[in-house]
Amino acid sequence: MIPGMTALPALDGATFTRDPTVLADALHAAGACWIAGWPDAPTTAALRADLLRLLDAGHLRPAAVGRLAGRTLHAGIRGDATLWLDDPVCGEVARGFLGALDGVRTLLNRTLYLGLDEVEAHYAAYPAGTGYARHRDRFRDSDARVVTWVTYLNAEWSDGDGGAIRLYPPDDAPPGTAPVDCLPIGGSVCFLSEREHEVLPALRQRLSIAAWFRRRTGLR
Repeated sequence: MIPGMTALPALDGATFTRDPTVLADALHAAGACWIAGWPDAPTTAALRADLLRLLDAGHLRPAAVGRLAGRTLHAGIRGDATLWLDDPVCGEVARGFLGALDGVRTLLNRTLYLGLDEVEAHYAAYPAGTGYARHRDRFRDSDARVVTWVTYLNAEWSDGDGGAIRLYPPDDAPPGTAPVDCLPIGGSVCFLSEREHEVLPALRQRLSIAAWFRRRTGLR
């Protein structure tokens, strides 16, 4: 078991593939879960290769914080470079994965009645020593983002490399509830977008896909 993941409802990729409704059950019960081994190893390797190809070619750009007119670059808050998976320069594996996530969107609508209209996703590359300060993915002036999904693309990651997503307790958690650190290995993490979290700095480059299941009430 991956350290820190034991504090989250844990699904294995094979179970999730056979019966995706287990994801809805976990989100309903705890607001977050870890899916080990999904996507499978060949897909993860192909996505990692696509991301590294695009990174080497200079297609990823430093990510901004804020929304609309308030968007700005602030490396002290957020250090990753990103590229949306629907960009034409992305490989076929990215389009296929985006389609798989859209299938998850349909599932969540059918089981939790969330009214999700679309999924957006981007590659993310964090250089060593960078992270993303504590924040919520749901903006204060927009409830478009409902569910957050992060898929890890790192190979041969060790506990000491760092780079965990730290999930803070939900607002209604009992006092003294500890945050949960999810190391960037082992598949994907899914949680409600209103939950505060941060990306802790890593000792090496950290690769992932970040996605959001959205209602049509806001812009990227």
